[in-house]
Amino acid sequence: MDLSVKSAENIQYMIDQITTKLRMVNTGAISSEHFSNSSYEDLKEIYELVARKNSFSPNEMQAIAEELGNLRK
Repeated sequence: MDLSVKSAENIQYMIDQITTKLRMVNTGAISSEHFSNSSYEDLKEIYELVARKNSFSPNEMQAIAEELGNLRK
């Protein structure tokens, strides 16, 4: 998958990967439709951070969820 291309499919992929890795329960609150191409680079940075780490503290998970909330349309 080429994440250098800003597309709805890439946003969906990154959101799916983030919510799966963080085992987020309320995935409906973080849907790909809630993110625009203008926040793509920020979303990609979060995705790359989540992909690099194997585990997350509760504080890290909360901070990531908050940042995703801030990026929503």
